[in-house]
Amino acid sequence: MDNLTFRYSVLLVEGLQVTPQSSQLTFIFLLMAYVFAMVSNIGILIQISAEKSLHQPMYILFCHLPVNDIMGATVLIPRLLKDLITDPSERYITYVECVFQAFFTHLYGTTSHTILMIMAFDRYVAICNPLRYPTIMSNNMVVKLSAGAWGAAVVPVSILIGLSVRLSHCRSLIANHFCDNPSLFKLSCENVVINNVYGLTFTVVLLTSSLGWVLLTYLRILMVCIKSKNKATNSKALKTCSSHLAVYVILIVFGFVPIFLHRFSEYAETRKFGNVMFHVIPPGLNPIIYGLQIKEIRQRMLKLCIKKVNSS
Repeated sequence: MDNLTFRYSVLLVEGLQVTPQSSQLTFIFLLMAYVFAMVSNIGILIQISAEKSLHQPMYILFCHLPVNDIMGATVLIPRLLKDLITDPSERYITYVECVFQAFFTHLYGTTSHTILMIMAFDRYVAICNPLRYPTIMSNNMVVKLSAGAWGAAVVPVSILIGLSVRLSHCRSLIANHFCDNPSLFKLSCENVVINNVYGLTFTVVLLTSSLGWVLLTYLRILMVCIKSKNKATNSKALKTCSSHLAVYVILIVFGFVPIFLHRFSEYAETRKFGNVMFHVIPPGLNPIIYGLQIKEIRQRMLKLCIKKVNSS
């Protein structure tokens, strides 16, 4: 009975396989990227909160994105920075911490999709049903969409991690640079077919529904723009959709690379690098893309820059 429930309380993390010289450069890059992601995303949230003209469904829904990006960067980068300056033989993490890191890592990836899905719906309603937009995108609808985006991520991710937590352990090494679901169930020598099936099904359903929904909304938007033949309307649609589409493409590219490379053991280090970039690039680029697109934020940033130049 003890063997069935045995778990190591402390685990050893393999970490990134980098030379001492490379580790210094990697540390500096990750630290700068993390600071930039925190400052820019928190800055965007403050700007939207302070600017009353931005208290609209589009920007309220967008606020979930920087919150999620802050979570995604924080769950990985600080721990990675610590491991880079720690001897490989001493990169320990408690099992509880490992479970929490795995949960929030997968939550970040999942909500990145669900948030962009509800934002696509908002753009669809605004462009395809502009007269009904205030009625459809009411405060009640915004709350439902927000709760749905997070709920649709929390529930399946909780099941995903729960299936791994139930397993006993026969290993204490996390053969990765951070804790995720595969790292957790690979600690066990039990049958993990259920974990693999559920994990694969979860990934396929998430990516299929995300790609299908975004593709459908943009096809409908494109059809409306073609029928409209109104340059002003089409220009506005292009402006509001370009930032969302850019963020979505970045998410797909940097999210798909580590998933694809996970199937090839010879590219283990490349996969690790791709996984780190997934937690670095979107949180860093998203506030830039939306910050440049939102006129009020652009003007506020320009005023701050002019003020700093004049003061110096």
